[in-house]
Amino acid sequence: MMQQPGRLIGLGVGPGDPELITVKALRLLRESPVVAYFVAKGKKGNAFGIIEGHLQQAQTLLPLVYPVTTEVLPAPLSYEQVISDFYDSASQELAQHLDAGRDVAVICEGDPFFYGSYMYLHDRLAERYQAEVVPGVCSMLGGASVLGAPLVYRNQSLSVLSGVLPHEELKRRLADADAAVVMKLGRNFPKVRQVLEELGLARRALYVERATMANQKIVPLDDVEPMSSPYFSLIIVPGERWQG
Repeated sequence: MMQQPGRLIGLGVGPGDPELITVKALRLLRESPVVAYFVAKGKKGNAFGIIEGHLQQAQTLLPLVYPVTTEVLPAPLSYEQVISDFYDSASQELAQHLDAGRDVAVICEGDPFFYGSYMYLHDRLAERYQAEVVPGVCSMLGGASVLGAPLVYRNQSLSVLSGVLPHEELKRRLADADAAVVMKLGRNFPKVRQVLEELGLARRALYVERATMANQKIVPLDDVEPMSSPYFSLIIVPGERWQG
């Protein structure tokens, strides 16, 4: 009799505050024999820190260690190729457990389908195995809540933008937006701040680092050190307040 394959479970564990994990994610986390998590070399990882206290002794932990943490690599290395190979090999590791009939929960900060690394495993495995995704509170919603900033009123539209965009494209998209969230700041922060200033949006813009985490930091946009902005930071340009 053939072994019934395990389930692939993408678990959103929220933006950082351990209390923001959903009841469903917590249940599936505890029930999964294998728990996989993405992590930088030598680090524990934010997602793992959120769920560490909920793990059972019998569970197998599967760290998926990123080979690189920067997109700028010396020639002839290509970030796209290196990271694609990494997701291929990580998928093969998970497949071994799934083929053996073990469910694998892949934990992911925020929401698995919102800039989550889990997506790249899902794309490789979901056609071959039963997959379930549990949504989580994403970082931009955590950011809006700690900043006390309603994002969009009534019929306004929200744009979610990557700070990696070139200057002129970012400027065009921000100019067209009723409200916006700019993710992936890091080394892109000086460019993003300059664009906001050029558009006259800097006064409306709000900045937060590591929203909802224990080491959260809210800083006025003008006071942010240009090269100190971490990856887990974002800028929110809230919609104009409705006067009704």
